[in-house]
Amino acid sequence: MGRSALWGFIAAAAVVPSATLAQEVGQPGQGALLAKQVCAECHAVTKGAVASPNPSAPAFETLASTPGITSTALFAALQTSHRTMPNLVFKGDDMVNVIAYILSLKSGS
Repeated sequence: MGRSALWGFIAAAAVVPSATLAQEVGQPGQGALLAKQVCAECHAVTKGAVASPNPSAPAFETLASTPGITSTALFAALQTSHRTMPNLVFKGDDMVNVIAYILSLKSGS
């Protein structure tokens, strides 16, 4: 995902009700497990990993440290179709947990 797509997702987040995620904190540990199973094929998903298997896929730590990235922005990104990422179908709290995990990787956390 390029920078322009990332900024598009941030802009799209403005239309997602923030209350949707404000009530759900998520479980970063569960999100880490799911990220390693589902996302690691393309993304570097662990703290300190900077090179993703797919060079077009940003490392999760890079995503987390991008200015303007919030749970709402990530929610919008994961709900928006784009050609470089498969459309994922999350069950239960999986999306909230993955978002909590990504945000836990933010520099200084």
